[in-house]
Formats: sequence, structure tokens, C-alpha cells
Amino acid sequence: METVKTVVLLTLMSLLFVWVGGMMGGTQGMVVALVLAGVMNFVSYFYSDTLVLRHYNAVEVSRAQASGLYAIVERLAQKAALPMPKVYIIPESVPNAFATGRNPQNAAVAVTEGLLQLLDDDEVEAVLAHELSHVRHYDILIGTIAATIAGAIGMIANMMQFGAMFGGDRENRPNPMVMLVLAIILPLAAAVIQMAISRNREYMADEGAARITRHPEWLQSALAKLSGYNANQTMHDATPESAHMFIVNPFSGKNISFASLFSTHPSTEDRIARLEELKLELR
Repeated sequence: METVKTVVLLTLMSLLFVWVGGMMGGTQGMVVALVLAGVMNFVSYFYSDTLVLRHYNAVEVSRAQASGLYAIVERLAQKAALPMPKVYIIPESVPNAFATGRNPQNAAVAVTEGLLQLLDDDEVEAVLAHELSHVRHYDILIGTIAATIAGAIGMIANMMQFGAMFGGDRENRPNPMVMLVLAIILPLAAAVIQMAISRNREYMADEGAARITRHPEWLQSALAKLSGYNANQTMHDATPESAHMFIVNPFSGKNISFASLFSTHPSTEDRIARLEELKLELR
């Protein structure tokens, strides 16, 4: 069901993008925006793993340097039939984790020092299973596609705003006031759809982790601890651009009710409730 939702949401973003291009009165603006967004996201896709790991000062560890952590990742990778990813530790006291890499052959998982201190071994295994589920389902690729379309829509919306303010070929363009309104609404609509896609992938990764470990309660406990800690603390180097990568939103402590509409993560309560339903099935 979550896969179907993701396909539907990506389709909606594509249709929205095509419609916005038509509103510009031709394909030239659409093509320029798409090319620019595509180039930016192409670079991000192929180099995002290096950039994000460097940004968070992540340190790659071997079996000899972190035998317990390495063994957990190795065991989970075998269960999930995935190549062994690189393993990183982030020198950060706030507990969190993420996966990166454009495909399973170029994947990496990273956990903060705070996560290793806060969670027990079963909970750490559940978190890593969640991240490997992201790798298994190519969530980074899907996120990149969504970001590309959303970025292109944003660029075209900016063109519409300038067109409304400075005029142009009025025969092929809508009323300037309409263009200004659309320039505001369209990027918001694209952002909401993009966030919905991210939330769906989180639900899927939670389910994937529960099926890999066969213990949904491990992830339930981990999510409760992580959310409780992150509600009061924020990672020092956290950025909005990378927030969707983490198992829990690093900015959850700063969210207000309206801002939660654009949150990349569903609520912890909803995630725990869905995992509770899985318990009966797995038993």
C-alpha cells in the first residue's frame, strides 16, 4: 500500500510540474528549470553520501575499531541479502542515525555516539535494520526524484513571479495576480507532496526493520527513546536539507503544529502504533 501511495504522489508531482510548465505559455521555461534542477540533483545524487558524511564529521570504522556495531550491521546485511555497507560513527551526543548512498552497492550507515550510549544492543539493531531497509528500497533514489521535481516547480514558480511583476507576452500568460498567487501556492503544494513521500518511506522502513529483526518492539522502544531525547535537543550541525535522512527528525524539538505539516517524518505515536499492528502478524 505504501508503495502505491509513493507512486501516486510522484505522479501527482509530475503532473503538477507539467501543468506549471503549461502555465508559463510554452516549454522553454519548463526545460530550463528542469535542466537546472536535474544538474543540481545529479550532483547531489552521486556525491550526496560523501558530502553529508563530511558535513557531520562521520568517521568510518572497521570491525577492529567497533566490533559490536560492525557485527550487527554485518548480520543485518546478510539477513536482508544486501552487500555490506560502510559503517560510520558521528561524534555527536544527540542520538540519531541515517543511511546514505545511491544504491546498495554504494551504501553507508552512520550512527551518532549518543545513539550508541542511549540504546541497548537490540534497539541499535532495530535502528540499523530501519536504515538498511531504506537502502534496500532505494529510498535515496526516490527522494532525489521527488526533490528534482519539487525544485523544478520552485524554479518555474519564481519565473511566474517575475513574469507577473515585469510583464511579458500577455496573450500567452494568465492574469498577473493569478500568476503571483500560483507562484506562492505551487511550491507549497510540491513541498507537501514531497514530505508525504518521505513519510511513506519512513513507514515502509519501519515495517522492513520489523520484518528483518522479527521484533517490532525493539524499534518501538528505540523510537520512543530517540524521539524523547530529540524533543529537547538539536544536533549541532543538523540542516533542513538532510533532516529527512535521519530516523527521527533532528528538528522535532523546534516543531510547532503548523510546521509539522511539512515535517519529513510521521509522528512517533503513529509509527509505534503501526508497529504494534505488525506484532500480531509476525506472531
